[in-house]
Amino acid sequence: MELLVYIPKQTPRINYIFRQVCGRILGFKVKFCSKVEDFIAFEGVKFSYARKRLGNEVFVQQYGLLDEMGINDLNFSVDIWENVACFFRVSSESDIPFDIFSASFYLITRYEEYQPHVKNDVDSYPIEESIAFQHEFLRTPVVDLWAYKLKAILEAKFDKLSFPEKHYKTHFLTAVSRAFKHRHNGFVRFVGASLRDLFQFQLISMFDRFKTMLRLQQDPYDIYDEVIDFAKDHKIQLDFYFQLGNYSKYTKNISYNKRIYHKLIKSMGDYGHLGLLTGFEALSSLEILIREKKRWQSIVNRSLSKVLIKNYHLNFPDAYLNFNKLEIEKDFSMGYQRQLGFRAGTCTAFQFYDLNMEQVSGLVVQPYVMNSNILQERDLYGMIDDLKDIKEKVKAVNGQMSFIFENSDFANRRSKKAIFALIKEML
Repeated sequence: MELLVYIPKQTPRINYIFRQVCGRILGFKVKFCSKVEDFIAFEGVKFSYARKRLGNEVFVQQYGLLDEMGINDLNFSVDIWENVACFFRVSSESDIPFDIFSASFYLITRYEEYQPHVKNDVDSYPIEESIAFQHEFLRTPVVDLWAYKLKAILEAKFDKLSFPEKHYKTHFLTAVSRAFKHRHNGFVRFVGASLRDLFQFQLISMFDRFKTMLRLQQDPYDIYDEVIDFAKDHKIQLDFYFQLGNYSKYTKNISYNKRIYHKLIKSMGDYGHLGLLTGFEALSSLEILIREKKRWQSIVNRSLSKVLIKNYHLNFPDAYLNFNKLEIEKDFSMGYQRQLGFRAGTCTAFQFYDLNMEQVSGLVVQPYVMNSNILQERDLYGMIDDLKDIKEKVKAVNGQMSFIFENSDFANRRSKKAIFALIKEML
C-alpha cells in the first residue's frame, strides 16, 4: 500500500528514516510530496510532516533533527507517552506529542555514539552513557512501538487500511572462535597447556585434555551434531560464524589452514547459513579484514555476505565502514555484550547510515537482544523471565529476537540444558 507524506523539503535523513519506519517496519511504500495542492488532492493514506499543520490531516510535527547536517550537541528530556519512553517533544498541535522520526533516527543511527564520550576499559562505547540505559528503556524496541502507534492513528483516520502481514521471528547464531578445546591444536600447544595445568595444579583440566586426546571422550567444544539435531527437532534455522584469524594473544583457534577445520566449516554449511566471525585485529585493520574475507571465500567457495563481532567491542562506526567497503551485506553485531536489550532501540533490521558522510550504505544491520557473554555475569535460568518480558514486547510489533551463542557455551552440561530451555521458550 502506498503512503503519501507531505514534507516541505526532502533530505537524506528524512528519506532514510521514513523508509525504515514506514517501509521496513510498517510495510508501506512511501512517496513524498512537497506541493500542497497535490497532497490535498490525494485520496489515499497520507499525513504531513512539517513545522505547521496544513488542515485536518494526520500531522506529525518536525523537531528539526532531520533538517540538520553533521553531529551537533542536543539538549532534550525523556518523557513517557502511552507507557512508552519518548523524546524530542513538540507542540500540542501535533497528533503525536514528539517527533517519532527524529527520535527513531537518533537511536537507529547511533547518533549518541558519534558524540564525544569517554570509552570504557575495552575501548568501546560505555552503556552507562546510552540514553536507553539511563532511562530504562533498553529492553524495549521503542522505535517499533512508536511506529505501531502511528499505525493505530492512521487506522483510526482511514477506513479499510491494510498492512502486509508480519510475524514474530527468532534467530539463533553460533559463533566459533575455537572449533575444538583440546583436539587438533598441535603437539606443542598440547604439551604447553598440560605443563601449565600441572604447575597450576589444574589436574582435572589436564586429565580432561588427556582423555580427549586419547579419544576416550569427545572434545568439549565439539557440540555441532547435538546442536544440529536440536535445531532439526524444533525446526530452527541456524547460522554459524567461524573465525579465520592468525594465532595470537586474542585468537586461540586451530590453524585456518587445517583440513579438519575446512571440513567442519563446509559441513556446517549443509545445515545452516555461514558467516565470518571477525578477529580482534581485523576490527582495526582493513587489510587484515580483507585477508580473513579471502580465507573464508576460498574455503566456502562463495562470496562472504554475513559477519559477526561477538567477543570484542564493536568498533563503531569504523567496523561498519570497513564492512561496507568490502560489500558485505549483513552484520549481526549491534548490541551490548553484557546487557539484554536493543542498542539501537529497534528489533527490526536497518541499513547502516553514515552520519559523517550523510549517506545510506548497503550494509544491513540486524540487532541482537542477547550475547552469551552475559552468562559470565548472570545465570541463564535467572534471565528467562526477563527475556520472556522482552519477547512479549517484540511479539507486539511482529519483530525479531536474535540470540548469539558460542560453541563453547554448550560444553558445560548445565549451561547446554539451560540454553536449550531458553531457545524453546523463545520460539
